Amino acid sequence: MEANTRSTGRLPAAFLTPGSSSFMDFLSDQSPGMLPGNRQLPPMKGAIEAPHGTTIVAASFPGGVVLAGDRRATMGNMIAQRDIEKVFPADEYSAVGIAGTAGLAVEMVKLFQLELEHFEKVEGAQLSLEGKANRLSTMIRSNLAMAMQGLAVVPLFAGYDVDRERGRIFSYDVTGGRSEEHGYASTGSGSIFARGSMKKLYREDLTEEQTLTLVVQALYDAADDDSATGGPDVARRIYPILTVITEEGFRKLTEVESSEIARSILERRLEQPDGPRAALL
Repeated sequence: MEANTRSTGRLPAAFLTPGSSSFMDFLSDQSPGMLPGNRQLPPMKGAIEAPHGTTIVAASFPGGVVLAGDRRATMGNMIAQRDIEKVFPADEYSAVGIAGTAGLAVEMVKLFQLELEHFEKVEGAQLSLEGKANRLSTMIRSNLAMAMQGLAVVPLFAGYDVDRERGRIFSYDVTGGRSEEHGYASTGSGSIFARGSMKKLYREDLTEEQTLTLVVQALYDAADDDSATGGPDVARRIYPILTVITEEGFRKLTEVESSEIARSILERRLEQPDGPRAALL
């Protein structure tokens, strides 16, 4: 957003006057057209073809939460991108995994990051994890008009609650409805298969390493049955995005770390194609 400073060389008064701690409220007053939900699409027949992100999974463990996503974006029956990133840090203690229309989802995540940063600067304190989840719900609700035209964004939000000292997971629907998930959750086209995989393998006492293996196993199972979900691609060296959030903050695993987990699962699958429970242990 650009401010007209040519006449006086100073920022407009609105930029210097204390106001709402919500960046979205400020944007609504100063440049409402920049909010995704306020944009008008031309009338057209049928759904709009745009790249879509697919499967996101999350699972909690004692001391934190893991959020992961596959790397494939599709457009109809075509693979639009093989190495898209779908998991982003929201702030130091939370992250968002995106499913749905990729362009709008990434834009929403950037706006969400600004929203949290703006609040912290104005109030001098961080929002609670519950408050962050509510802010994201409002953003999704504002995109409802776009969702009705086929441009839906359905993220998965996870973070470490510093007050409760544990990891928490929140899922959403296209209307902004929010639900807290316990243990594990998934969203996107392959979510039903990923959730079924985690349902069989999840335990509350898993270690961080076992939880990381669990979510990669779930993405592998989703890719096995859902063509829009991309599994580990050894030939192209494309592996799932894996992130961990604990009391120490947000951490994204390196490509080497992700590849080691993915390769260990692939090797066990070659030995036992039916995917036994032992793949997690």
